[in-house]
Formats: sequence, C-alpha cells, structure tokens
Amino acid sequence: MKAAAFDYEKPADVAAAVKLLSGAQGMGKVIAGGQSLGPMLNLRLAQPQLLVDVRGIAEMCAVTETPEALTIGACVTHARIEDGKLPDATRGLLPAVAADIAYRAVRNRGTLGGSLAHADPAADWVNTLALLDAVAILQGPAGRRELKVTEFMHGPFATALAEDELLVAVRIARLSKAARWGYYKFCRKTGEFAEAIGAMLVDPERKVCRAVVGATTSVPHVVADARAIAERFMPDEALKAVEAAGLGDDPYERQMHFAALKRAAARMHGGGS
Repeated sequence: MKAAAFDYEKPADVAAAVKLLSGAQGMGKVIAGGQSLGPMLNLRLAQPQLLVDVRGIAEMCAVTETPEALTIGACVTHARIEDGKLPDATRGLLPAVAADIAYRAVRNRGTLGGSLAHADPAADWVNTLALLDAVAILQGPAGRRELKVTEFMHGPFATALAEDELLVAVRIARLSKAARWGYYKFCRKTGEFAEAIGAMLVDPERKVCRAVVGATTSVPHVVADARAIAERFMPDEALKAVEAAGLGDDPYERQMHFAALKRAAARMHGGGS
C-alpha cells in the first residue's frame, strides 16, 4: 500500500513551520526522519493533507550547552548522539542508549524529537528522557512553552502537543561527575522495540535517585525516590514499582520488568548484565 496524496512543505524556520501547521487546521503532520511516520503513511494509518518537513530548520538541528544543561534540537539523529557528536552531559548514558536503538540505518535518519513526539511506550528515548527528568520545549502560535517530559507524555502515542505546535528541542540537566546510571531492556531480537525496560540514575551531588519501569502499557513509571531499589536493590520494593506501573496481573510481564530493573541496578553498580 502507498500513502494517500498530500501536500509537502519544507519551511526554513520554526515560525514558518508553526504557521503551516496552524493553517492546516489539524490535517498537518510533521516529518523529520520519517522512521515512524513513513510506515504509518504507507499503511494509511495516517492520512494528512499536509506534510511539514522540518529537517532543514537549523534551530531544530542545533545543540547548545550551558554549565547546567544541554539542549538538543528535536531533529538531532540517534546516530549523531551515538557517534559522540554532542557534548557528554550524561556520563555516557545518551550515546549508550542511542547505540542500541534498532539498526544503524534507522539511527542514521531517526530523530530524538520524532521518537518523543511519537510517544511509543517501548521507545528508548521516551524512557531515558523520563529518567533524566528532561524538559520538552514546544512552540505554537501563542509562543513557546516548556513541559517536563513526564507531563508531555499523556499515554501510548498521545502527548501534550497541540495540532499547531512543534516540538523544538529537549533540555537535559547536566549530571555531576559522581552520577551513575544503569539501563537494561529486553527485546525478542536485536532491533525490535523493548518488551521491558529498567533504568536507574543516582546523582548524589544533585540529590537525584530515580528509577523507571519502561515499555509499559502506558507512560513510563517513574520512581522519584528510588533509594530502596538503586542504592541497595530490595526485591520487594522493585516488585512494588512494577505493580505500580500496572504490570502486576501478568506473571510473565511482572517478572520481565522486575528482571530489567534488577539488571539495570547491576549495571549501575558495575556488575554487568
């Protein structure tokens, strides 16, 4: 099957892109890498009247840093992150996650912002950005606004983005030199979306100790105070986190997510997988 007919525009800046989306009255779609939207177009799961290509917008491809944070444009590709083309503000977390996304051909085109805006619960960036307590920067006709990524995601494939808004960038707080992290995902085979994700972050200088139960049936479940799981892995507390994520009914799913958390903790403490 091929995509239904649509108009195509490639604006030069964010303001022009927002104007196009506003004029489309809900019938416009944004495309960057096209790794999620492309198949949806071909299967006619999405039939926009207008496709707005944002790959040429310099601001959305830019990366800026301050002593406190790193701001990554929404059009930055997985490959660019994997290859270390960005300042390392996360003690190697972002490159490690990027390197394990799908296949290199996908990583060459797929983008950080595209993954977040698509909001697949099993996507790596959705869960990693929730772990990092990242901020999504949006722009619409009324101007810019910022939301925590955990507030930006409303559910599976559902976000706070209005029809005439654009995800411009993501801001991540810089981790201290004392920070440690662990990330583990279960996939049936290489390149597939995860069936379970466990992620942990401890940054004592910033008083951060978080864990994420990911690849759930909804948004990532964030444990804001994860000392009972991260500092000293307590199985009962890990199971509570899994059950709080709505995964307590199916023994197989419960065990997978429990094991993902346990292995993330082991990796954080240098124990491998």
